[in-house]
Amino acid sequence: MEVYNTLTRQKETFQPREPGNVYIYVCGPTTYNYIHLGNARPLVFFDTVRRYLEWKDYKVLFVQNFTDIDDKIINKAAEEKRDPLELSRGYINEYFKDAGALNVRRADIHPLVTEHINEIINLVKKLVDNNHAYVVDGDVYFEVRKFAGYGKLSGRTLDDMQAGTRVEVDARKRDPLDFALWKAAKPGEPHWESPWGPGRPGWHIECSAMSLKYLGINFDIHGGGFDLVFPHHENEIAQSEAATGKPFVRYWLHNGFITVNEEKMSKSLGNFFLVRDILAQFPAETVRFFLLSTHYRSPLDFNDEELAAAGRGLKRIKTSIGLLTEALARDCRQDARDLIAGQIISKKHTFDMRLDEFRDSFEAAMDDDFNTALAIGTCFDLAREVNTAVQRLGEGISVADKASLRKAMELFTSFNEVLGIFRVGEDGALLISGVAEDESGLTEGLIDLIIKVRQESRKKKEWETADRIRDGLKELGIVLEDTPQGVRWKKQGQN
Repeated sequence: MEVYNTLTRQKETFQPREPGNVYIYVCGPTTYNYIHLGNARPLVFFDTVRRYLEWKDYKVLFVQNFTDIDDKIINKAAEEKRDPLELSRGYINEYFKDAGALNVRRADIHPLVTEHINEIINLVKKLVDNNHAYVVDGDVYFEVRKFAGYGKLSGRTLDDMQAGTRVEVDARKRDPLDFALWKAAKPGEPHWESPWGPGRPGWHIECSAMSLKYLGINFDIHGGGFDLVFPHHENEIAQSEAATGKPFVRYWLHNGFITVNEEKMSKSLGNFFLVRDILAQFPAETVRFFLLSTHYRSPLDFNDEELAAAGRGLKRIKTSIGLLTEALARDCRQDARDLIAGQIISKKHTFDMRLDEFRDSFEAAMDDDFNTALAIGTCFDLAREVNTAVQRLGEGISVADKASLRKAMELFTSFNEVLGIFRVGEDGALLISGVAEDESGLTEGLIDLIIKVRQESRKKKEWETADRIRDGLKELGIVLEDTPQGVRWKKQGQN
């Protein structure tokens, strides 16, 4: 398994800190508004990374923070005449609604900045004590030029940064590139007591403090959008390694930008889309499918035509699963008629799908830097194979055919465990909207009818027929149990 590491600018063989365990931290949103399309891409992608690692039997600890205190939150709260912390909590609740609609699983830990002030202060204090940070009028700044590795993530030199980056002019700083670790409180702002006076954390220090607390030094994967490489993640590396003296993260993963009609998404251009506005026009499963249909490091252009195309592609897979479901249901009905007629099932095996190859192709795609586009391509290949097989079957399906169909359904279900494009029912079945409904009620009725025929055969002492019906049902995966209260049936493997 190989991943592209932004830090080394190349693919590397993935070797976690601890065999069998993976520790992941992903930067979450600043909660002053509903999440937008730019937030959605990393949410869906890193959710898929987590799912795939678990699919490969890793035990994953996944942490994603919320920035619940920040200049943007304070300004928005002032505009709306609301308490900043109340405002941010409200948008955290709205985040879970939108993320849940996209089938993004909750992180194992969702730390809030305001609940980790002590950890942040302790980390800042360590940087002040080892002379990597300095205090000015209650503000604390990280001294960039004292960290020799600054720029290694973004690949920029200090001179390039100073010439090309817009930095607030502050004569109190020793260098324009120095960034705030702790901000002195302004009148009316939320604040916390610290060794340097009342204030609140800077943006960058919060992620270092929370990730180190929950994941430890040199954890496995730190992720986010490409826009976070500089300055946010660059600053995280500098302050974390300056404080600990050890490598901060093993692998840095960043997803590419989203454009809208080939223009960068921005509020000034009026092409800034909230996720819930998009979900009002397109099904959530289509949006998730669209976000995964391009390799995560490539730019992704958002427009109605592309989303409509994603919907058509997803429908092809849904239709194939629907045909598969119907074929399996038809199989049960055909064999039920044979059982009722007392016939021995002896249909010939009519096809042989290359099912193991599909699983290998899917895994190879995901092992190659989480290439979801190629993995989805494997789903299309499987769909074509299923469609061809179902067309060849006609009305007669052998036990061997049925086993292949079930394995194909298991593959779709397994691939969905990673991609998350379909919801899953309590019984583990894929919930596919827009295709033929599940015929479990009809199947159960047929089984009950067969049991009645068997009971009548037993009353007539036609033991051979009764045994043939019992054995035939077992071959179909249905186990009969004769109890004092009557005959009970269950699917094989159920308790």
